[in-house]
Amino acid sequence: MSRLRFWKQTGGPLRPVSAGWDLFALTCAVAAAGLAGLIVVLVAADAWYLVGHGVPLTELRESLTRPAIRRAVAMSLGTSLCSLVLSVGVGISVGYVLSRWRFSGHALLDTLVDVPVVVPPVVIGVSLLAFFGTGVGMAVKQALKAVDLSLVSGLGIVLCQFLMAVPYCIRAVKAAFDDVDRELEDVALVLGCSRWRAFRGVTLPLARSGLLAGGVLAWARALGVFAPIMAFVGTGPRVQVMPTCVWLELSVGNIEVSLALALVMLALSGMALLAVHALAPGRRWP
Repeated sequence: MSRLRFWKQTGGPLRPVSAGWDLFALTCAVAAAGLAGLIVVLVAADAWYLVGHGVPLTELRESLTRPAIRRAVAMSLGTSLCSLVLSVGVGISVGYVLSRWRFSGHALLDTLVDVPVVVPPVVIGVSLLAFFGTGVGMAVKQALKAVDLSLVSGLGIVLCQFLMAVPYCIRAVKAAFDDVDRELEDVALVLGCSRWRAFRGVTLPLARSGLLAGGVLAWARALGVFAPIMAFVGTGPRVQVMPTCVWLELSVGNIEVSLALALVMLALSGMALLAVHALAPGRRWP
């Protein structure tokens, strides 16, 4: 007699044939524990290096409060917040299009959104150099120069951060909109609401947690952008951000300062990820 038939006849509980730790479950557990342990060890190694080499806390504090370091931190926070605003604005629009509309170029748009995620980051910086060096890009560059704006500034940094961060925001926003029942929007439209009013009054409130989580995720990604900024903007004193500052300090042998900055960035990113999982628990993010 099969277990299912026995359970139906006797009303007893249906239990798995093997409830113990088989080879498959053990392999999965080892992989999960190994990955978690590797990440924890790498993060702890940064702090342990500073402690093990006896770096005085006062000396480290003085190094981190140098004008150049303070400017880099301020530049990172300021530009990443600007990138966040742009990413959320574009992410809501494009995420809504991908979630609700079906058209002939849907698959192409869906693919193009992920391009900055899959290509090497330095390619984004090189592509920006090529675009602003010829044709329309050169005209835009000249127009910005006419109003005393330069791409070798916070503007160029925001552009690099935006291109790297917006795909994450779009994916998170699309997932949030996919979770909202479309029939609720249809009911609002039938009751006389315009599409904008239905979107603002029904869709946005129901997707709020996912949208906020997507914004935080995009901000954390923008904060860590490095290669595109190196290629497109450079590493001059006026355009240093925390990732480029970490690289510059490391290149001149100031590993203690670079590790301290790395810990600051890890702390900010960790808090952002905690916020993401608190706002939308259980959801998978890109």
